[in-house]
Amino acid sequence: MAKVKCAWFDFTSCEGCQIELTNFGEPFVELLEHVEPVEFREAMSEKTEEQIDVAFIEGSFSREADRRRLEQIRARASIVVAYGACAVSGGVNAMKNHTSDYAEEVYGEDAKRPHLASQKALPIAEAIKVDFIIPGCPIDKAEFVRVVEQLVHGTTKVYVPSYPVCVECKRRETLCRYDDNDHCLGPIARAGCDAPCPADGIPCEACRGMIDNPNEAAMEKVLVENGKLPERWAKDKTRMFTANHRGDA
Repeated sequence: MAKVKCAWFDFTSCEGCQIELTNFGEPFVELLEHVEPVEFREAMSEKTEEQIDVAFIEGSFSREADRRRLEQIRARASIVVAYGACAVSGGVNAMKNHTSDYAEEVYGEDAKRPHLASQKALPIAEAIKVDFIIPGCPIDKAEFVRVVEQLVHGTTKVYVPSYPVCVECKRRETLCRYDDNDHCLGPIARAGCDAPCPADGIPCEACRGMIDNPNEAAMEKVLVENGKLPERWAKDKTRMFTANHRGDA
């Protein structure tokens, strides 16, 4: 069977998900028996203009100038996968959508330089059709391998959980962060990562996005009353990775 030609592309992001792939080790090496990387900036210098089977896109859509490149990728690829929080939902980049002076805050006197000009940080799906998503910041190794295996075998649907991280904490018998006088976004955070952060004593920040129809108002109330966070912090907590999910974005 011919190998599946795959290419990885990056837009507004830290390229952490692409780097994470190079850290996978044996699982990724085993995938190379079935896939052929034809473009992968963090691991190879070769590029191609040919048709590809699967395009993995990392990073948010934050400049209108990038639309043409995204459209070209879409035209060349049989399947487009948005992977990582930035590509799937806008990720951390989307926090800037809540302020008008982010450029000055970040870049100071250099804020007006042309190459720093950008628009709202949006999911890749706002510019082109996306067939599948792999959420997370960074992506989860097991999930990425599972998705690629499914694509290689011609799947037409990739499963992404919509139940909360709390379910996975219960499975692991992890002490709830609230029972430890801490805070956590687990009740509205999308599962699928096996909840490693709470298991290590770290509150969930919802890096995989939110469940379908999350009750954000109730979550903020819990963060204040049970998590002992000031109201301003409680509101901002749900913006870390999920700013574009909020109605006030």
